[in-house]
Amino acid sequence: MLEELHVRDLALIEEVWLEFGPGMTVLTGETGTGKTALLGALKLLLGDRADSGSVRAGAAEALVEGRFGSAGEEIVARRRVSADGRSRCFLDGEMATVGSLAERIGPLVDLHGQHEHQSLLSVASHLTYLDRWAGEAASDALEIYRSARAAHQDAVRARDRLVEQLAEASRNADYLRFVADEIAMVDPQADEDAAIEARLPALQHGERLAAAATEALQLVRSDGGATDRLALAVASLAKVGGIDSGLDVLSERLAEVSALADDVGAELRGYRDAIEDDPATLDVLLARHAAINGLMRKYGPRLSDVLATRDEALASLAAFDAGEEGLRAVEQAVDAAEAALREAAGGLMSARTAAVPGFVEALGAAVTDLAMQGARFEVALTELPFEQWTVDGPHRVEFLYAPAPGQPARPLAKIASGGEISRVMLALKGVLGEADTVETLVFDEIDAGVGGAIAHSVGRRLAKLAERHQVIVVTHLAQVAAYADAQLVVRRSLSEGSSATSVQRVEGDARVAEISRMLAGNDSEAAIAHARELLGEAKRV
Repeated sequence: MLEELHVRDLALIEEVWLEFGPGMTVLTGETGTGKTALLGALKLLLGDRADSGSVRAGAAEALVEGRFGSAGEEIVARRRVSADGRSRCFLDGEMATVGSLAERIGPLVDLHGQHEHQSLLSVASHLTYLDRWAGEAASDALEIYRSARAAHQDAVRARDRLVEQLAEASRNADYLRFVADEIAMVDPQADEDAAIEARLPALQHGERLAAAATEALQLVRSDGGATDRLALAVASLAKVGGIDSGLDVLSERLAEVSALADDVGAELRGYRDAIEDDPATLDVLLARHAAINGLMRKYGPRLSDVLATRDEALASLAAFDAGEEGLRAVEQAVDAAEAALREAAGGLMSARTAAVPGFVEALGAAVTDLAMQGARFEVALTELPFEQWTVDGPHRVEFLYAPAPGQPARPLAKIASGGEISRVMLALKGVLGEADTVETLVFDEIDAGVGGAIAHSVGRRLAKLAERHQVIVVTHLAQVAAYADAQLVVRRSLSEGSSATSVQRVEGDARVAEISRMLAGNDSEAAIAHARELLGEAKRV
């Protein structure tokens, strides 16, 4: 429920504080005083787009604050709109986004304006109205339907992708086989190019490498070579071991060098003996190296790219070869998903069909209460071809209207007058309001186009709706205002060349005077008497 609204520097409003209670509250006042701006302020808290043109002339920014109570919880929303168009939002004192406002505050308030008369004439909106009346039965069935529809779309997309892949594979099959066969003929192994490049130098320069290793081995290991001389040096120092610690350290290091030289000599012998002097092996490696390089130039630049190209070609060929079997599987999945979708569509159709009699009866009773005796409504549910099913269902919903007994029901847009549309919309909102859980319903001059006795019916209908909801109404009709539990008068004053809007709660004689103004435009005795009579009559209902 909206409990308080604070507006500053918005349109004509300099600053107003409004308090709202349960029941029905009306906002009245002359045209152009700023009633619409107050609703515009509320819309900003509901997440509507901010307009820098709505900032009061000369002000740096407009401020709108609202305090809402819902399920024992208090929510404070704030919206600032600067003169340069920037907007800032806050929820319970913390920064928020416009989307957060819409998500948190939007479900608490249902705002109905004159533009919704046109939405009633749009067939696309009728399904939404029927589902709101049907409640959980329709919403649950719609959720199941949408889930089944999404699954069916996924299955169809998977089938279509496979069909496309098969068609592409068929067009490229010869090329893919050529690629796979060309790479298979060489049959390169992972990192084989690096292994060959590491082995080739020893084969290409084996004679030189062997000669160098042999010469070095002779200098190290031959009689009188480096190892023999190092051994003699070690033995020489050993003779005086233990006399001087400094020389002992050098002796140990020399012994290490002698052992290292001996090890290197052994490794030189092993290296020399292992050198391949095999021209045939060299030719084979050079040929393989050339073949692998050729593949890398064509499908590389790396050997891993060549192997990936081979794997992709083989996978595409495998998919093509197994295509018919795979296609049958996905076709079966599509058929199963379509069967599930049709079953879900049947459940949704049943839920909506079951809701129609109660909806039509409630709507008929509501318009009868609005002085439209004899009017009759029907709901036409037309099943659509399967390929035209939408996210909202497998059928088209349209409201039909017969203004009098004996007349055929026809599309609402073709036969209803403006006044009738206003009353049908109010009746519809009342019917939906009784089914909805939204606490606050706001009506912006939804009673336009009606008057006299019908206006009394509108007032009574709104008052009845206020028994279950907080109802806030902007109206020019005294007959409607009289049924309110509270009346707020919006006035515009001129001062030193500028204008400002103020809002005042009226009670007692002040309210009588405002009702009188709404009735006759003056406070004559006759108008005052009529106003008192009107308020008394509304109080007795």
